[in-house]
Amino acid sequence: MNKPIDPRLLQNAEAFADYATNTAARIDTGAEAKAHAQGARVGISRPHESAALHVSGEATYIDDIPELAGTLHCALGLSPVANGRLTATSLDLIRAMPGVVDVLTAADIPGSNDCGSIVHDDPILCDGEIRFLGQPVFAVVARTRDAARRAAARAKDALTIESAPPVLTPQQAHEKGQYVLPPMHLERATNGGAKAAIAAAPHRLKSTFDVGGQEQFYLEGQISYAIPKEGGAMLVHCSTQHPSEMQHLVAHALHLHANEVQVECRRMGGGFGGKESQSGLFACVAAIAAHKLKKPVKLRLDRDDDFMITGRRHCFWYDYEVGYDDEGRVLGAEITMVSRAGHSADLSGPVMTRAMCHFDNAYWLPDVSMHGYSGKTNTQSNTAFRGFGGPQGAIAIENILDSIARQLGKDPLDVRRVNFYGKGERNVTPYQQVVTDNVVHELVGQLEASSDYRARREAIEAFNAGSPVLKRGIALAPLKFGISFNVKHFNQAGALVHVYTDGSILVNHGGTEMGQGLNTKVAQVVAHELGVKFECVRATATDTSKVANTSATAASTGADLNGKAAQDAARQIRERLAACAAARHGGKAEDVRFANDKVEVNGRTLDFSTIVAEAYMDRVQLWSDGFYATPGLSWDRDTMTGRPFYYYAYGAAVSEVVVDTLTGEWKLLRADILHDAGRSLNPAVDIGQVEGAFIQGMGWLTTEELVWHPKSGMLTTHAPSTYKIPTANDCPPVFNVQLFEGDNFEDSIHRSKAVGEPPLLLPFSVFYAIRDAVSAAGEHRADPPLRAPATSEAILNAITAVRSAAG
Repeated sequence: MNKPIDPRLLQNAEAFADYATNTAARIDTGAEAKAHAQGARVGISRPHESAALHVSGEATYIDDIPELAGTLHCALGLSPVANGRLTATSLDLIRAMPGVVDVLTAADIPGSNDCGSIVHDDPILCDGEIRFLGQPVFAVVARTRDAARRAAARAKDALTIESAPPVLTPQQAHEKGQYVLPPMHLERATNGGAKAAIAAAPHRLKSTFDVGGQEQFYLEGQISYAIPKEGGAMLVHCSTQHPSEMQHLVAHALHLHANEVQVECRRMGGGFGGKESQSGLFACVAAIAAHKLKKPVKLRLDRDDDFMITGRRHCFWYDYEVGYDDEGRVLGAEITMVSRAGHSADLSGPVMTRAMCHFDNAYWLPDVSMHGYSGKTNTQSNTAFRGFGGPQGAIAIENILDSIARQLGKDPLDVRRVNFYGKGERNVTPYQQVVTDNVVHELVGQLEASSDYRARREAIEAFNAGSPVLKRGIALAPLKFGISFNVKHFNQAGALVHVYTDGSILVNHGGTEMGQGLNTKVAQVVAHELGVKFECVRATATDTSKVANTSATAASTGADLNGKAAQDAARQIRERLAACAAARHGGKAEDVRFANDKVEVNGRTLDFSTIVAEAYMDRVQLWSDGFYATPGLSWDRDTMTGRPFYYYAYGAAVSEVVVDTLTGEWKLLRADILHDAGRSLNPAVDIGQVEGAFIQGMGWLTTEELVWHPKSGMLTTHAPSTYKIPTANDCPPVFNVQLFEGDNFEDSIHRSKAVGEPPLLLPFSVFYAIRDAVSAAGEHRADPPLRAPATSEAILNAITAVRSAAG
């Protein structure tokens, strides 16, 4: 419920807004200040549009919406075993508990019992087959949330299950040939194929590697609030990255048409991919309960249940062999990637596709053979997470190149550099897309110089020679990340822009705001197009009744797609206003100029609001819809070839760490980042995205470890007490972040580049700096068998291995 805001919080919010504005001003370059004075509203650093609301507590999330009279609360009864068959239920025990109104099972679903996003293999409530420990079996509806949770916690007493041993790891699934989707294969042969190139190479490397998964750990957990409407329709307030998919899933579950279901989301307290498809189960359960009981129903998970029910980033296991020459140049590579998909397909197919399309990262691989398997396991169904398989694909080649460098006794940066994509040659990916916008050479060269990489490596070698316990390491890692959904038809967006007679503007688009600044950027685009100050534009909640058939806000496409759609709508209004102004005041419509809240027409300067009022009097349409579809994309799913990405974003990071060889503890001492955001729409927001992605990715590769009990299949790391995300204390004392200067080669929104997912690859540099320090503990005589996440335990195991190998 909304509560009166403490005046002290408002003062703090105002102070924060001042701080954010001043911070944005400090990021402003002289060019930005000049552009702002000339009327530009993009390319300008400014605070997030809801910054003050966030810190004051005034920002409304789903749980803050005032509850309607009679609202009931829902909780889920979860399976206590990971694999088996539900043979009987004793739900009268649950129904008799205090405050319980009803208990729902799969039999109460009027439509389809499925919330699968692509493959229809994911039941909303258990239909007999137990798939993982934590699977929702029934839903309790009670008068209070506490009563619902207390009743749902008795699930173990109400369920009779014939259990079976669970399959938990991708290796186990692969050995059994147990997959949620058919295997994928992507091959390119320029010199006889991967096997022949490897066999003929001067040197060969064969190994395996493990990379763990990652919990999204959004601050706002999964929540849906379903409200029955007249005529059997349903309104669902849902914390989701994909309102249109929620609309479709709820409609199917209730056996309704899509026009009878409305889904709305003003903002999320984080998503990171965890609310792209997996918000569906909770939206459906809340709607099913509301539909049956004719009462509003809210379903809000606590953190433990969120961990136990929802999926996360896929962990990957790799088995690879490569051949290379004396310079470290890769001549042939063959790799098998096996992911832990979980019990259903969810988004595992697109995730594996992107992983295979990012195995090359920034490198030319002449002969390559990739095999992708999505292992079916008795665990939560894994899903989207920032990077969407790209990080899991790219880290494999980075591990290979780091090992090649150590085998040859070379600096890993030198080995990486000789493998970079070229310009005009060596510039075609394994999936046959030509890399036309390559800036990795210039970007890495600039970062190498600005970070003093070479001098620091020499200093680290000197330090390690005199330090038997503490060892330092350094690494520079680049990235190339493809931008677009790898399903062509998702690359479209719509928007509505309304101009009111007082000159104020309202914009609605199909993207969702989860803290990343999408609404801020879209509002900047509209303000720029109409020549008004940013404060004149207001973004509203994402709503399926306003903009229909939207794509998920994912794959770093939010600003690209919705910015272009909003620009299209605003441009149509501006052209109508210009024609009206010219008709009234003379001159040509194409000569009318909009800037700084003024309109210049035939030598006169009028207020924007005056022109709008005149247009209204002349019956000119003051609203417009806009649409955008990304051009030039193609993809053949069978051959895994085409142009799946509109463009690439690039970046690089240098990280320096120190490792305690007695405890396995480590600390990031310094990070230098140079990231390619094209012509940034908002440098302050983009730098914040880069910083956040770097720390989040560092957590994935170092501290965030997921552990399932090997016999019961229970996720034992299901709370902050056992699952460790990075904190402010993990940020390096020296943290230099800059945006690479340069426009997007393609006609993106104002030539900007996406900045949500690509920088999550930057902390590869942290992992390989730790690996460098571990190698130093063995005097660089052995390749460190360091797994990810590089927890203190993993670091100690690797140190023991390299010291044993060194004798």
